[in-house]
Amino acid sequence: MSDNIRSVLTSRRKNGFHIGSFALYGYLKDPDRKGRLIIDEEAAVIVREVFTLFSQGYGKITIARMLNDRGIPNPTEYKRSKGLRYKPAKSRNGALWKYFAISDMLINETYIGNLVQGKYGSVSYKTKQNKPLPQSKWIRVEGTHEPIIDQELWGRVQELTRQRAKPFAVGTIGLFAKKAFCAHCGYTMRSSKNHGLYYLKCATRHIAKDACIGSFLSVNTLEKTVLGELRQIIDEYLDLNELERQIALESNLADQIKRLRSDVVRYEKKLSEYIKGLKDLYLDKVRGAVTELEYIEMSGDFRRESEYFEQKLLSNRSQIKKLEWQITIGQSRNHLLEEYLELEALNRETVDKLIEKIAISKRNPEIRQVPIEIYWTF
Repeated sequence: MSDNIRSVLTSRRKNGFHIGSFALYGYLKDPDRKGRLIIDEEAAVIVREVFTLFSQGYGKITIARMLNDRGIPNPTEYKRSKGLRYKPAKSRNGALWKYFAISDMLINETYIGNLVQGKYGSVSYKTKQNKPLPQSKWIRVEGTHEPIIDQELWGRVQELTRQRAKPFAVGTIGLFAKKAFCAHCGYTMRSSKNHGLYYLKCATRHIAKDACIGSFLSVNTLEKTVLGELRQIIDEYLDLNELERQIALESNLADQIKRLRSDVVRYEKKLSEYIKGLKDLYLDKVRGAVTELEYIEMSGDFRRESEYFEQKLLSNRSQIKKLEWQITIGQSRNHLLEEYLELEALNRETVDKLIEKIAISKRNPEIRQVPIEIYWTF
């Protein structure tokens, strides 16, 4: 069934039909022709303005700020304002135009009348999980709908985009990419290069007045800070006294587990005895050895005792799991830190393994330092 649905969708894409819950900003889904797009003139005005401004030399952040200063909602907020059930904003700045919204718009062929679909493929029609596909598998159909941008303007913009592109070395990714966030607005910090050095900065402060006070830090400084804090943690966890304390703690936990397991065996035996006693009591009642009233009173006692030992068993087994987990966590943390005992520099693999995220604040003029909060994975 999944293969059949995927096959139908692929066929419709190849025939130039729009497949998707929402139309791209600047377009609407044609109510009379399923799978076709028509121009939304209200939004198309903004699209043309963005392309024109960029062709005139304005930067992407500058364009975003110009739109935000005029109170023009970004594509996501625009869809919600039109009553579409679109995803909610994640922050108070969720309605603002940002660098990547402008950047993505300027290279989207939909605005010249082409449909490029199938960039992502779902694992199954039953799930929303998607995975990116190589460009060779994208489905591109030209002239499927009326263009908003003419070919001349499109060509100028693409040439300017190529001239301004300053990518990292091929095959590399920023050391703290998708890990460093602005502590004030929560926006992912972007990397820039100046005089051969890389810096992390929050772009939100540039896209609108009072959007964020902004954060800024060199990658080298952040790397030194991370390494310094990591070494301090390693020193605290792996010094002799701490290791002795850890060993003593694990020994104590092991003793507790041993006692709890001993109690579990005893409780299981007691519970088995009461269950057997309840069965024997029932047989005595059937044989007439005990009266109905005696059976009710005695069986009630048996059940209460059985329930008591059942609760004790559940409690002890739960405690054993927690204590075993504490021992496992302690041992794995030590092994992890020992692995990086002599670490001299960071690489992307190490950052991914050790760091969940980093919150970077604006420089404090009094202490002349940038407050940094590192959230470790261990």
